[in-house]
Amino acid sequence: MLSDLFLKPGVKLPLYTFSNSNGGYASNYFAEKQPCSPFLDALFKLWEERKSRGLFHHDITNCPMKILQGERGFITTLVEGRDQKKRPTEFKIDQVLQPFEKEKFNFTKVSEKEVIFLFEQGKTSGTGYFECSSATDDYYSPNAILINVSPICYGHVLLIPHLLDCLPQRMDRDSFYLALCMAKEAGSRYFRVGYNSLGGFATINHLHFQAYYLEAEFPVEKAKTKEIQSLETKVKISELTHYPIRGLVFEGEASVDDLCDVVSLSTVLLQEENTPFNVLISESGKRIFLLLQCYAKKLALGQVRQEFVETQINPAVWELSGHLVLKRMKDYDEATETSISNFLAEAALPENQFQEVKKHILSSVLQKICKS
Repeated sequence: MLSDLFLKPGVKLPLYTFSNSNGGYASNYFAEKQPCSPFLDALFKLWEERKSRGLFHHDITNCPMKILQGERGFITTLVEGRDQKKRPTEFKIDQVLQPFEKEKFNFTKVSEKEVIFLFEQGKTSGTGYFECSSATDDYYSPNAILINVSPICYGHVLLIPHLLDCLPQRMDRDSFYLALCMAKEAGSRYFRVGYNSLGGFATINHLHFQAYYLEAEFPVEKAKTKEIQSLETKVKISELTHYPIRGLVFEGEASVDDLCDVVSLSTVLLQEENTPFNVLISESGKRIFLLLQCYAKKLALGQVRQEFVETQINPAVWELSGHLVLKRMKDYDEATETSISNFLAEAALPENQFQEVKKHILSSVLQKICKS
């Protein structure tokens, strides 16, 4: 087990350190046709090495993928039988916050072979990758990046903040800041980081984010938005329009800290109110989508149309953003922009509930951020 590995005296693991600078966003690797950032270069090489060792449940690079015709450009990938190979969900779906239960599956129980590298804030303003570094001296409960053994796209990995602390799936400011730093270090518009709350189709109650690399624009990234608030901290808040899923969009060019404050305040509020949500970190951390849904609740109440139930699609962050993983050839062959839009509309939080959530978030942000 991974927990045993970190207790071994003198154990050495790969380490990537990111800058402790709290400034704005660099754009060195954001433009197309730029070389890989040092972060992605290291991640891709190690991910490919794990792939060559047969550690994945399937070869995602051989799974068919297409962009559907239409204005939105939904992306579909066929991974037949993925649910049968995934680790099972072992918690209730009606509670966003639940205590960590060590006897159930968690990331301390994975094989050490699944570790890509540790991900820690450096002691200087520079960044770097070290092939061998002590995992016990300075990083007793390290942030770890693991492969996702059931990948849905190239470079699919998991970010586990303070892995040995066994934190439940509950986003706070520190964990969200770490995810933002991961996106910023990647420095690519094609590398996104995602988060699923419990009730929002997170499948493991151990704090984690997901990320992968896909050279296509997500439909939610192309969706029209309407600005609803601009803060003194230069963070702009908008809402999605003309998109099947309702949600808020947070954008900030000036400071990672300022954007982190606003988004984490919003997600903590949703958790306290037992409202499931999903988060997409886009554009190297400059743009954050907070997506709201009620599909799991409707599914439990038998209120989802049978045609959608039969697809066995779990609308987590990637699906809500417009990249859908399909498990049956029939669904893959017959998918259209209309059918995907109808499915996402089934998952969306109703308009009246969304307006209440939006009002509460804006009120809390204005009260707490503007006073600080």
